[in-house]
Order: sequence, then structure tokens, then C-alpha cells
Amino acid sequence: MLPVLLILFVLVPIAELYVIIQIGEAIGVLPTIAILVADSIIGSVLMRTQGRAAWRRFNAAVSEGRVPTREVLDGVLVVAGGLALLTPGFLTDVVGVLFLLPPTRAVIRRVFLGRLAARMALTGASWGVGRMASRFGGDARQPYDVDGTASERPRGQLR
Repeated sequence: MLPVLLILFVLVPIAELYVIIQIGEAIGVLPTIAILVADSIIGSVLMRTQGRAAWRRFNAAVSEGRVPTREVLDGVLVVAGGLALLTPGFLTDVVGVLFLLPPTRAVIRRVFLGRLAARMALTGASWGVGRMASRFGGDARQPYDVDGTASERPRGQLR
């Protein structure tokens, strides 16, 4: 967790300042400030429209009776993208746009869900399933397959 915080609060602002200075030297101070203000305004408008669309999809999923996993993750990505666009700087603007545009957001969502599913599978195979099995009379030290039979693979390994 410490490396992530170090990157977010130290390295990203230093990189942002470097890029802003380089762009300011290339095109001038006033145009650089104008671009930063304009992209914040455009980002807030884009966040509002994409946020409303994500909210509509969330409500539709709930009314259809299905779990709104995709819609919730889209909402989180829209908020994160909007915050990145509101943060002054060009690098965070690129990240914000990637989170807000539907095609790139779909790719980011798939990558995130894939990593989350892999992490959940590892956790379930090494802790949750064994713990559940021990509650029902099984051996908590022995990993179990989905059907409840003992597995021959080492604990925590996926198929």
C-alpha cells in the first residue's frame, strides 16, 4: 500500500509539474492555463453525462432483477475519471478520459474484473472453501473442488 501512496502523492504531482512546465515552455503560459481550465470544464461535463448514463443502466439492472456488477463498476470508473479530469495536469487528464470514454472504460472494466476474479478464486481456494468445508465436517487443511470432493492439487492453486 505504501508504494501506491508514494506514487499517487509524490511521483504523480512531480510528473504533472514537469509536463505542465514543458508544455508551458512550448506554447506559453496563458495557452497552457487555458487548456487546463478547458479540460477541467469538459471533464466535468463528460463526467456528468457518463455518470447519468451509468446511473440509468444501474437502475435498469436493478429493476430487471439482476446484479448490477458492471453498472456499479462503471459508476466507480466514471467518478474516478471525473476526479482525474478535475485534477490539474495533463497526465491525470489522459487517465480521466480513458476512464470516462465507454470503449476504453469497457477494456479497463474487463481487466479489473479479470484480476478481481483471479484474486477471488485464489482466496476461495485457499481460505473460504476450506473454511466452509470445515464447518460442514470436512478437513479445513484439504482444498476442495467445486463439487465438494477433495482435490489433489496443492492448496491455493487454480486449475
